[in-house]
Amino acid sequence: MKIVLAEKVSPATAAIFQKEAGWNVVTADQIPAGGLKAALADADALVVRSAVQADADLLEAAPKLRIIGRAGVGVDNIDTDAATKRGIVVMNTPGANAVAVAELTLGLMISMSRSIPRANASMHAGKWDKKSLQGSELRGKTLGIVGLGRIGLEVARRAKAFGMTLIGYDPFVAPVIARENGVTLAAIDEVFSSSDFLSLHVGLTPQTEGLINQHSLAIMKKGVRIINCARGELIVDAALVEAVKSGHVAGAALDVFRSEPLKESPYFELEQVMLSPHIAGSTDEAQEAIGIQLANQVRDFLKLGVVQNAVNVASLSEEEYAELSPYIEMASRLGQLLGHSAGRAAQSEELGTVESISLTYTGRLAAMKTEMIRNAAIAGVLRGADGVNRINAATAAEERGIRLQEDKREYVPGGTGATLKLSIHWSRKGGSHAGETGGWTGTGTVLHGKSPRLLSYDGIDIEAELAETLVIIRNKDVPGVIGRIGTLLGEAQLNIANFALGRKAKATAGEGSALAVVQLDLEPGDAETLNKAIDSLHGVEAITSVRVVELGQL
Repeated sequence: MKIVLAEKVSPATAAIFQKEAGWNVVTADQIPAGGLKAALADADALVVRSAVQADADLLEAAPKLRIIGRAGVGVDNIDTDAATKRGIVVMNTPGANAVAVAELTLGLMISMSRSIPRANASMHAGKWDKKSLQGSELRGKTLGIVGLGRIGLEVARRAKAFGMTLIGYDPFVAPVIARENGVTLAAIDEVFSSSDFLSLHVGLTPQTEGLINQHSLAIMKKGVRIINCARGELIVDAALVEAVKSGHVAGAALDVFRSEPLKESPYFELEQVMLSPHIAGSTDEAQEAIGIQLANQVRDFLKLGVVQNAVNVASLSEEEYAELSPYIEMASRLGQLLGHSAGRAAQSEELGTVESISLTYTGRLAAMKTEMIRNAAIAGVLRGADGVNRINAATAAEERGIRLQEDKREYVPGGTGATLKLSIHWSRKGGSHAGETGGWTGTGTVLHGKSPRLLSYDGIDIEAELAETLVIIRNKDVPGVIGRIGTLLGEAQLNIANFALGRKAKATAGEGSALAVVQLDLEPGDAETLNKAIDSLHGVEAITSVRVVELGQL
């Protein structure tokens, strides 16, 4: 396993990786200028901070890359769309620096309200100017917090201790969480118009870019003070400069900027604007915590498949992953089984175009985080398609024009505890059968928390293990077929480990149909023997189809 630490991170980060036997850790000081692409040629993981641009071009140079870890929160420097298409997990470390950012936010508020930078400069200039430095208290003032995630809530808890009135905007936070932290939720315009201090703690999205603009500034209180330790792009700089110059905004404290490092700016001419070089998360404790958290996340993903704090796939705790893991594997094998059916039909020109894949989660499964189950099933269906894996499966399917549909149904007392029903739907686009539709459907579950089982296939109820190698036999429901199958496999010296049988009831006229799923005890050199046995089974008149399905680890 090769881990590339492309930027300087806490020594504790490298130490965690270096404890793993056989892992090769490349640190930033070992990478020559312009040598990052070469270092990534055989890398499994990339760790960055904010300087390295992990764009599509860089990812193209990393064909084995499985994960990008961002030591921090923002992922603006990572092309997450390109990463997702290549099946690369992108993780960040939210919360590890929340206290550091919150403390700086409060420090900036106090500095503005008491003119601390100006007082310091005055003293260094040999002045004793108490009169012009009279400030104001935080007590009794209204603090508007835009964004009540980890950092926003840490700010709220500390501001509450100062006796401030807290008002906040966040469409994704539960009202009970806001109340527990002393925050009154309000519409964004009300937050703007009511605040004496306004602190920004949201990520950069198309909706938040330019949030502080001429319009929003105009509805703010005269004398408002603005703090931004989140993203520089949240503020339209020209609008804020004009508002400060006019006296409408009494002050601003900015730790982030549209272009960093900040070299030329009208802010330099405004003493009412405090500037710091993106240091909100830069404390010894925060950097150590970020490095340790990220290293543990990346290690757990590479070793165990646990996905934590991912920005492009569902995140799962170790406990959640342990519960979901057998269902993820079951979904993968069920998808491979149906995908094999699709491939067989395509080879025999029975298949037109796969139009949709639908998944129905029943019982306890419906209450779980199902994104990884969905992706595993789709990756199974699309097995063999170039570059498709459990991370990018949904994107890959949609790029191929395949519609995805999911449905969750509640647990029914007396029913199976947790099942996944997977269906592939197709239609013929041309030829003499144009317009015909069809598909394949299978249902699976997990027994005893570990054994993936097939419960139905192609409309026939059955109970069979979804083992790595299966022989799928379709036959007419007539006497003697099971015995004949056993005889031919026995003559080939192939031992039957499990034999599952299901059937459709006989129609009004004609024979019914049956399905056998056979698991064999196979040794590495048995391939030729198995092929001969399959040929023999094809010769049985009542058997309509025989195929061997390999269900591998994806």
